[in-house]
Amino acid sequence: MNDNNKVGVLFVCLGNICRSPMAEAMFRHLVAEEGLEQHFLIDSAGTGDWHVGKPPHHGTRTILDQYGISYEGLQARQVAVEDFTQFDYIIAMDNQNESDLKMLARQADAKIIKLLDLVPDSVLKEVPDPYYTGNFEETYDLVGKGCKALLERIRRESAVL
Repeated sequence: MNDNNKVGVLFVCLGNICRSPMAEAMFRHLVAEEGLEQHFLIDSAGTGDWHVGKPPHHGTRTILDQYGISYEGLQARQVAVEDFTQFDYIIAMDNQNESDLKMLARQADAKIIKLLDLVPDSVLKEVPDPYYTGNFEETYDLVGKGCKALLERIRRESAVL
């Protein structure tokens, strides 16, 4: 746990405008529905720096609006070294993100996990990037399953929840 005795969860994709901010918004929503927001520190970041300071992609905003999930205040940022000590769970959207994170993490204790590895019955093991596929609905469905599985795992592993 981080300094605030909260469970820290960081979602990571390539540019932090599609998948990881969608996951951040959806996980925040799920945690709030459960009345657990005071127990969590939730954020997202990208391994690249191309979109730093920008809001989520319009496709991400559109699908979140469609399902009534707030993305207010979300802004792209790049993964920082201190993230590996501040967050307990660092959730990668695909193999390349996972590999990049493991290289950056060095000896940190954070658990780096691919989101869809938490969903045993998922045919896909990587969340496709809708920046390239254009399929924000597919990404939303996969991220939703992953976020639910992540919350279940954290509940099992945490003495706080």
